Amino acid sequence: MKTKAFGMIVASVLMGTMLMSLRPSDPVITKEDGMTVVNTTTLAADVEGYAGTTPLKIYIKKNKIERIEALPNMETPKYFVRVKRAMLDKWNGLAVKKADAQEVDVVTGATYSSEAVIENVRRGIKYYNKQRR
Repeated sequence: MKTKAFGMIVASVLMGTMLMSLRPSDPVITKEDGMTVVNTTTLAADVEGYAGTTPLKIYIKKNKIERIEALPNMETPKYFVRVKRAMLDKWNGLAVKKADAQEVDVVTGATYSSEAVIENVRRGIKYYNKQRR
């Protein structure tokens, strides 16, 4: 009976170790629906808009930006929705190399949030390009 219990404990420990090793080693870049996803939460943790960080997910397929999605943040909702509507699709369809140089105007009345979004995108693209080398 003790041998069976010991065997189950060993099996559990081994299974846990295996599962831990399957975790992605890079929390910034993951794969989702056949796309590479760059999450700027930790990458741009020091980039702040008006009320805090403005993390994004940048979806890339075949070295082109498919879409950019805003993650939860503390920005004023009525202003940040304007930023999302006016800015996030400005990079869609661009090759990653061109997207890095894309000039995007800030949204009037939401300058800090806009600048933070632009910097998040730049850092995400830069990180993606470094990982591809």
